[in-house]
Amino acid sequence: MSQLVLWPLAGLYDGITRFRNHLYNIGYKKTLDFTPFVVSVGNLSVGGTGKSPMIEYLTDYLLGENYSVAILSRGYGRKTQGVRLATDEDSAETLGDEPYQFYRKYQSKSVTVAVAEERILGVPEIMHHYPETQVILLDDAYQHRSIARDLNLLLTSFDRLFYQDWVLPAGRLRESRTGAKRADAVIVTKCPDDLSEPAQKKITTKIARYTQKRTPVFFSSIRYGKPKAAFNHAELGKKIIAFSGIARPQPFQQYVQQHFLTEEYITFADHHRYTEKDIENLQRRISENTCLMTTEKDMVKMISGSLTERWQQLPLFYIPIQTCFILDDAAFLTWLHQSISSATQS
Repeated sequence: MSQLVLWPLAGLYDGITRFRNHLYNIGYKKTLDFTPFVVSVGNLSVGGTGKSPMIEYLTDYLLGENYSVAILSRGYGRKTQGVRLATDEDSAETLGDEPYQFYRKYQSKSVTVAVAEERILGVPEIMHHYPETQVILLDDAYQHRSIARDLNLLLTSFDRLFYQDWVLPAGRLRESRTGAKRADAVIVTKCPDDLSEPAQKKITTKIARYTQKRTPVFFSSIRYGKPKAAFNHAELGKKIIAFSGIARPQPFQQYVQQHFLTEEYITFADHHRYTEKDIENLQRRISENTCLMTTEKDMVKMISGSLTERWQQLPLFYIPIQTCFILDDAAFLTWLHQSISSATQS
């Protein structure tokens, strides 16, 4: 019965988003072009498709090709407002979880990280301070159509493919499945490493119903790295208590439970702001030879901010993750290289 109540609301939401997209399609709402090559990484659904590791994958590739790179995010959950260029004075509180993670990882490699609720204001600010910028990566910007993009990458999670989902609030889609027509490529994320070619072809065929002809579909998975201490003094115990505040905790939960002696897994809401009480509750659970384990996205909130000294008292570890493509990365990187080269040389 509750599902039936949601369908009229989903229809209303769908109508609003379709009308908004129509205004952009006919040129009534304007899209601005900027000089740098712009790549948007986003999704049709709400959270959990692996945008952050994909941004990092693209950043690593572009740096390897000697491009000057900037990352522009909304800065969801931050305590500041307006356009902000990341500096050493910032934290997860002033930038947001993911942007601070990007800054922390790439600050030594001269990657510009900026946040702006109105991202169209962020690009001019980046170019004013860093005019040498050649490529701007827009984080979670598939629906942010006021900025023209040279590449629109649509991510969809293997365990909840967009063509199996419905518009909010009946499902988790921010807009209709037909929004996939704007994609220059679709990347199916968080796939099993052994996903067969017949299974890939089946998914590709179903995705093709919603995309333009010849839009490529790629398949990627998540690789987990070795646990790292959030603070140098921590020692990895034989047992762990795992916790996270991310949109889709199931893959991380399954990984730690399969690879570590996990006593407990605690789930917080996505972008959860940890409190003194949370720290006390976690500390009470720690026994001999036990440590805490969380995600890299959660960890960046603990190494900066007002509660850092309290976190330093705990044996805290995190597991870094990275994107890799099924079989190998050659097909995607070849397509990416050709797309950037043809645009920058024209």
